[in-house]
Amino acid sequence: MRDAASAASLGLVLHRVLTSALIRAAELIALLLVVGTVLFFLLRLAGDPAAVLAGQGATPEQIIAIRQAYGLDGPLLAQYLTYLRQLAVLDFGTSLASGEPALGKVLHHLPVTLLLASAALALSILLGLGTGVFLGARTGRNDGRIASLLLFVVQGVPGYVVALLLINLFAVQLHWLPPFGVVNWRGWFLPTLALAAFLAPKIARVTAANLQEALREDYVRLAYATGAAPRTVLWRHALPNALLGATALAGTQLAFLLSGSVVTESIFVVPGMGWLLIQSARSLDFPVLQALTAVVATMVFLINLGTDALFRHLDPRLRKQQR
Repeated sequence: MRDAASAASLGLVLHRVLTSALIRAAELIALLLVVGTVLFFLLRLAGDPAAVLAGQGATPEQIIAIRQAYGLDGPLLAQYLTYLRQLAVLDFGTSLASGEPALGKVLHHLPVTLLLASAALALSILLGLGTGVFLGARTGRNDGRIASLLLFVVQGVPGYVVALLLINLFAVQLHWLPPFGVVNWRGWFLPTLALAAFLAPKIARVTAANLQEALREDYVRLAYATGAAPRTVLWRHALPNALLGATALAGTQLAFLLSGSVVTESIFVVPGMGWLLIQSARSLDFPVLQALTAVVATMVFLINLGTDALFRHLDPRLRKQQR
């Protein structure tokens, strides 16, 4: 009986896992189809890549020859159907600018963006959690108010302004770090700091707000009533619950870093996907732009799934509901 019950339970779990995987796969396919379709038609409105490749002074015959060489001379519907067939097998064609496989070119730049995003997120979490705990524990005090005001000021400064200020201070004035490029490990500091300066205040504000709310809960009052020290109540009772919101925010910010670090990578000449996006947009490199969109959409989708799974693991209420 126990073996039969265990087998039935295992079969039910496997069925749920398989069903969930199929649903997620269908959602990803739908996402890629919608995003790819919108991008395809928007790119066709942006201009003629054959004219860009031919350059100024090109004859109409040369432009027509380039269109024929890259399959840009056919009807728009035929081009779209070709794109859908390529998307189904993850073959986006070759780059119009370099002749390399478009997907391979994007994947070549992906590790750089992943490294920069991971370093910036780690630094943001370190600074944001520390500042958030300080603000949440010092509510109503003068030092807490001053720190909160500084946090609002830093968050309101545009990212490109922070990047230029960092270059002026650490590269131009102090000569400690290179102004751009990631030839060695020293070149990663400034772009990482620029991105962390944008993300850390958000994490700090969410952590502080959740911590203040947690400190007003009944279980915190009960912990104080049983004689627990304030430090113990803060770190063992209130903070773990306050971290749930910061965890969700960190996941969404990692997705933002993968897709939105265009300005930072351009200013510091970091050869990641954001830098590649700018270069490809200038030359109207349709295949690379389409491959970039598919890779970024897939990464954001997977990150959101991972964040959701981590959130369920950290929150016992969601674990109980899922069971």
